[in-house]
Amino acid sequence: MVLPEKQARYTFADSLSWTEDEHIEIIHGELFMMATPSSRHQEISMAISAQLYNFLEGKSCKVYPAPFSVCLFAQDKDNPENIDTIVEPDISVVCDKNKIDNHGCKGAPDFIIEILSPSTRRHDRLVKLNLYQQAGVREYWIVDPEYNSVQVFLPDTSGFFRIHEDYGQEDIARVNVLEGCFIDLGRVFAE
Repeated sequence: MVLPEKQARYTFADSLSWTEDEHIEIIHGELFMMATPSSRHQEISMAISAQLYNFLEGKSCKVYPAPFSVCLFAQDKDNPENIDTIVEPDISVVCDKNKIDNHGCKGAPDFIIEILSPSTRRHDRLVKLNLYQQAGVREYWIVDPEYNSVQVFLPDTSGFFRIHEDYGQEDIARVNVLEGCFIDLGRVFAE
């Protein structure tokens, strides 16, 4: 991987010149390199994505597994030079088709899932949780492969994420923003 040239502030415009195999996020203009996910991480991602895809087939909401760029705070008329926060959630569900363009999602997805890895544990639990909360994501899941668990975060009346539910390896997890949608974690954490 060829690292982008060092500069003081990065934007979405910079990312458009990088190759597709570079997993990089930009948060408030700062560059964050992302490690290649493990095979277990990918298996979990595919198991959840498949269940979401099957549930959403024929509906207006769509599921997008990584790599998928999300410009969390972008508005329709924003220029790429002005967008300084771009993340790549492991799984995104977007219900407003107007947010989708050729580059990914402009604005907050309705539902985001991050799958923890040793190198992203702190980043996903603190930095991204705060970003998703500020952007108005309606539901955020943190999947922990080490403990075969899922923490579900929903905004409270003030807009702050609170833990709504903790699920274990054999549970059926309810997706709160998708009426009637449940994820069978026994299939997700099967080994």
